[in-house]
Amino acid sequence: MQKLKPEDLEKITQKVKQTMLLRESTGKAKIIVHMGTCGIAAGSRKIMSAVLKEIEDNKLEDIIVTTSSCAGLCSREPMITVEIKGQPPVKYVDLTPQKVAEIIQRHIIGGEIAKEYALAFGSERVP
Repeated sequence: MQKLKPEDLEKITQKVKQTMLLRESTGKAKIIVHMGTCGIAAGSRKIMSAVLKEIEDNKLEDIIVTTSSCAGLCSREPMITVEIKGQPPVKYVDLTPQKVAEIIQRHIIGGEIAKEYALAFGSERVP
């Protein structure tokens, strides 16, 4: 993996600021990208980029994107948690940018949980 330079971090910061809503704002959905050390080692930076790209490409303006630390499932990284108002959160695991695109299309836009990529629904395992 190539090392990031300070100017790379600034570019990432500016891109995230353009597409992120403040935590206090009202969004239709929230996507949490798990970016603990294990997540970063497993590729969560690519997952964050894929999330932001899909939001931008689909012109989604009511999505909150945030990060969290390790969720304790290091072997299933990279992962995201999708929270839609009024519904239990869904934890998606073993992600690739292609899976992220499908999750955003199906779950965020279409309202259908992509069960084949989900580990947990609310606090229970997906059947």
